[in-house]
Amino acid sequence: MRDRTGLPLYHLDLLWHRPDKTTVSEAEFDAALAEILRKDRWIIDGNFSRTLERRLAECDTVFLFDLPLADCIAGVEARIGTKCEDMPWIETEFDPEFREFITHFSETRLPNIYALLEKHRDKTLTVFHSRAECEAYEIPAAEA
Repeated sequence: MRDRTGLPLYHLDLLWHRPDKTTVSEAEFDAALAEILRKDRWIIDGNFSRTLERRLAECDTVFLFDLPLADCIAGVEARIGTKCEDMPWIETEFDPEFREFITHFSETRLPNIYALLEKHRDKTLTVFHSRAECEAYEIPAAEA
């Protein structure tokens, strides 16, 4: 979406993780997020359910990737050994804890996301059920 809209992109994983695989404090994360939310226009990538309601309050548009589990697993596996812009290190293996998180995401996290989105019905919501849907999505002129 960044390349198609020209909007600045911020990855929550980069706010949370340090290059040495430790994490910042919640206060540091929240301060960095607040700085981003004060900007006029942005794209924020990531789940981080603790701050989702705050982000929903500030945004006008939500793109939700509700992908099949197999696609999510394949996406992570394809990134192993590759430098990715959203992480401060190169993954060398599929972290078992992260695999577990992904495996149960649709049962444990997704219902809460949809419930929060229901509370924020004033937002423009687009749900992608495949990467192909995202690729085919045409951005309205007002968003570009």
